Amino acid sequence: MCTVTFLPRRAGYWLAMNRDERLTRPVALPPQQAEAGDRTVLCPAEPGGGTWIALNDQGICLSLINWYSAPQYLARDVVSRGRVVPSACAADTRHHVESVLRKLPLSRMNPFRLIGVFPTSSEVVEWRWGRGELHRLCHGWQVRQWTSSGFDDLAAQRVRRERWREALGQRSAGTSAWLRRLHRSHAPQRGPFSVCMHRADAATVSFTEICVAPQCAAMRYWPGSPCCARRSSSRELSNVNV
Repeated sequence: MCTVTFLPRRAGYWLAMNRDERLTRPVALPPQQAEAGDRTVLCPAEPGGGTWIALNDQGICLSLINWYSAPQYLARDVVSRGRVVPSACAADTRHHVESVLRKLPLSRMNPFRLIGVFPTSSEVVEWRWGRGELHRLCHGWQVRQWTSSGFDDLAAQRVRRERWREALGQRSAGTSAWLRRLHRSHAPQRGPFSVCMHRADAATVSFTEICVAPQCAAMRYWPGSPCCARRSSSRELSNVNV
């Protein structure tokens, strides 16, 4: 259950991600700087390790959402999908990311979609693991959104796609303020299908915003639902080659 929005800029990009989880899940830790291979990385983390989004000092972002509509969910001997992003976040090309993915124990992981943004080559790549296969989709360097929902994946995609098309028609479309409003939105009504999601047992539990520009990349993180979150933490990487 998540929503990821990619917004290209003249030099760099914005990316925003709502993370939707059950309310019983432990609260995640805010972004910290770490070393991964030869790269410096920013990412929030689960208390027990693993993450769903990371940004490295090449301006590359990887974000993972579950793929509930792929009918291959495992019940036993499961490897956490939280391992995927940490394993690949040191990569500097899409080819490197894919090489890492193919070495993971994918057959013991439940379905997911991994979105990779590569600013130096202006590539947006989506890897889909499900039905026993890993597929790669290459998208254009243009505004795009991905969604998932454990409540009703196909219905959530349909409703959010309609709201997405409406948002693209707004005069402010393409601005950072527009992006934040989109991820706070309860349209068409507050509930399981709104971008800022609310259910009795689950909700949007954090909002992460990434800004990549020449020589600088930043990750800003709001714990809690973005419709009411006030305090945020921010981390920056300098000397980014974009």
